Parts: sequence; C-alpha cells; structure tokens
Amino acid sequence: MAEPSDFYKTLGVSRTASEDEIRKAYRKLARKFHPDVNPNDRKAEEKFKEISFAYEVLSDKDKRARYDEFGVQGLAEGFDPAQAREYTRWSQGARRSPSYETFTSGEDVDLEDLLGGLFGGGGRRTRGPARGRDASGEIEVDFLDAVRGGEVRVQVADRGALRIKIPPGSETGTKIRLAGQGDSGDPGAPAGDLFLTLKVRPHPYFRREGNDLHLDLPVTVPELVQGASVEVPTPDGAVTMKIPPHSQSGRVLRLRGKGAPKLGSSEKGDLYVKLVVELPDPADPRLEPIAKELEALYEGRDVRARLRRSS
Repeated sequence: MAEPSDFYKTLGVSRTASEDEIRKAYRKLARKFHPDVNPNDRKAEEKFKEISFAYEVLSDKDKRARYDEFGVQGLAEGFDPAQAREYTRWSQGARRSPSYETFTSGEDVDLEDLLGGLFGGGGRRTRGPARGRDASGEIEVDFLDAVRGGEVRVQVADRGALRIKIPPGSETGTKIRLAGQGDSGDPGAPAGDLFLTLKVRPHPYFRREGNDLHLDLPVTVPELVQGASVEVPTPDGAVTMKIPPHSQSGRVLRLRGKGAPKLGSSEKGDLYVKLVVELPDPADPRLEPIAKELEALYEGRDVRARLRRSS
C-alpha cells in the first residue's frame, strides 16, 4: 500500500501529470475499487478511500501546488505558505552560519512567532501550561457511509489515518468533533480538539434531496405492461417492490422509510423509485417486427402533445 502522503504513487501518475491524466487515472481506479463493485471487501474499500483522497488533492490546483511545495503538511488547516517560506529561508541561512545566528531578512523575526504561525497560530505563547489549539479539516466520505453512519477509516491531511464515527444521516457540511485530536498542549495541559467537515462523494445510483433518496430503476416492457415484483436496492439492503400493471415509463413509486435518517433522530425519509424502461438489444433482428406491431397501437395518439402545450 502506498504511503498516505504519496498521492502521485497512489494514482499511478507522474508528478508532471496533466489534469486530464490525473482524472483518467482516478476514474479507472475508482471503477476497479468502488465498494459497489467489491461488496464486503475491506481492502478494496480502504483503497477506494485512499485514491479518492489523493484525487481530491491533485485535482485541486491550489491544493496540488501546496502539496508539491510543502508535502502533506501544506494541506493542514490554517497552513501559512508565506510563513513556511520565511522559516525555510531562516533555516537555510542559519545552517550556513557557524553560530546559527545569521539571518538577513530585512526585519526582526521572532522564531517562536514563525513556528507558531505556520499553522495559523501567530503571536507569542502565554506563560504556563496552555491547552493545545483546536484543528480543523475536510474529509471525503462515501455516500452510503454518510447515510447509514458507522465507524470508517479516513485519511486526514497532516494526521494520517484516523477512525471516526459518522452519525447516521450525515451529509456534506456535517461537522464531527474528535476530542483531544487537535494540536498538543504544553506539558500537563490537554490537547485541542479536531473538527472535521464532511464532504460526501456522489453515489452512482442514489441521489439525495433532504432526507429523501431518489433512484432510477431499469424495468422491462413486460414488467410495465403486466406488472411485476422486482428487487430494489436501498441503503439497508434490497427489498421487493410491486410494479402495478399498465404502468408507464417515468412513473415514480414511493418506498416509505427507506430514505436517509434524519440527523440525530430515528426518523427516516422515503425512497422514490422512478421506473425507466430498458429496451432489448436494438440490434436484435427479432425486435423490428415487434416494433412494427407496436406502432399500430400508437395510431391516433400524440405522445409528445403535452410538451408542445407547455412551450
């Protein structure tokens, strides 16, 4: 497994890779390791999260530039590139001086202020044991992990792999507090807390509106005409749903209580299932004579009339 900070190696691209090369590499790996393709495969799930985190950084011009210049440390919340460069210049000048006192920047610089300012702290420390500063960051999580909740392993910039508990019903913008996981305090003083903001990755099939979920379900023509009992995926597992006879493609059916939980509550939204007709292979020679028979059933009916009335 690649090191968490080796994002280029994680995606299998060079450091000079273009945005298009990075995007193509991510898509190829995401299709291979996506949890939906590898159910109950913990290693594939961890690999999927690693490549997603690497892509989040390398697909963002600003994040990639900071990562290229400063490494994973440059991604930390509050990191000050100007202060980091100033400290690097001081460090290089100090190493060239036998007494470690040579520093020519044109102004007086306090080393403690420089070091504290690298992560947005600034200022001198107060005397006596001081509690560590709180830290913050953003992490990406899988759609179903956010909906169902539970413990997941994520990569946090400058802190490596962490296991966090996601509340059921979480969504993009949900904040999670990890007590004592912030910056270290002075000896005898507690560490600060770590506040993580969730960014939920889109799901290939489900989409979310509030606590309701939506799903386009492929169905056959016979299932629409005759009715059928079909299997429908939900965040809690597959369920059986009845399609009423004489249904049209585009009809929406509701599965009560099969949506996302309301954050902090046992109440759940609904799952809205849209029926979308899936035709047989258009190249099958048996389909054309059947289509001609069906054509006669449309005589006298304009299926697009309502579109013209609304324009």
